[in-house]
Amino acid sequence: METRVTQLLGIRYPVIQAGMIWCSGWKLASAVANAGGLGLLGSGSMYPDVLKEHIRRCKAATGKPFGVNVPLIYPDVEKHIATIIEEKIPIVFTSAGNPKTWTAELKRHGIRVIHVVASSAFAQKAEAAGCDAVVAEGFEAGGHNGREETTTLVLVPAVTAAVKIPVIAAGGIGNGRSMAAAFALGAEAVQVGSRFAATEESSAHPLFKQKIIDTAEGGTQLSLKKLMPVRLIKNQFYETIKAAEDRGAEEEELKSILGRARAKLGMFEGNLEEGELEIGQASCLIHEVLPAAQVLRQMVDEFEAVIASLCDRRA
Repeated sequence: METRVTQLLGIRYPVIQAGMIWCSGWKLASAVANAGGLGLLGSGSMYPDVLKEHIRRCKAATGKPFGVNVPLIYPDVEKHIATIIEEKIPIVFTSAGNPKTWTAELKRHGIRVIHVVASSAFAQKAEAAGCDAVVAEGFEAGGHNGREETTTLVLVPAVTAAVKIPVIAAGGIGNGRSMAAAFALGAEAVQVGSRFAATEESSAHPLFKQKIIDTAEGGTQLSLKKLMPVRLIKNQFYETIKAAEDRGAEEEELKSILGRARAKLGMFEGNLEEGELEIGQASCLIHEVLPAAQVLRQMVDEFEAVIASLCDRRA
């Protein structure tokens, strides 16, 4: 299953585990890497010394390629970049910011850079900045999202038409069927978050993993668009935010309600009512916590079966 993305990243399967905050530590990243995908460390929820520890533990756990996801809004992003260069990390996914800021510096050290975008215009800016590929992340995704609410079904073909570099699809992709759909849209790999959040190796709290499994269709909502849009599971915190947004609360009030470490409280510490529970719409397709390698294998097997079935229908 070779594509430009597998060649670029040196991986067997075109499946990337998203660098989710509070979920994507060294255990998950190394498990995905060992299974043939690309594992990412989620540096957005790590202090600089913690990131260094996770990188070194991941190196000890796998000899396969892995990378680091860096939200460019991270307060100490310079320290993360310095650690990545010092530790000779070969692959960096950047998000939530301007790719021009660090792409040239990273590439100067031989690092491949992939940027997450939510529009064709930003994909073109990432290409112009020298990024090696882009992740086209649709409205269905959890975590930081696009304000335009463009769905993956629309975004991926739009981005593939707008740039020449490889496109990785993200948002609502949690099984082999959705992976096959993404490839039909022009993607050359998929980035998967929610499905890997509910794995044995995920560093998320067990209660949050169970909450993912229990979340049905319509159980999530894109929120906090005046700050940084995130898709949230509907809980007490979400209802508080929704009430504030419905009465026209401005940015400062929303920041006050959000406070500090709200995502850690929910996703890592397991406070399911007062915590911020970020997850994608694909959560409704997840029914059990599995080892990451099994998730990857099932996804690839289903992808191949779907492609074969479509070919059989043509015949």
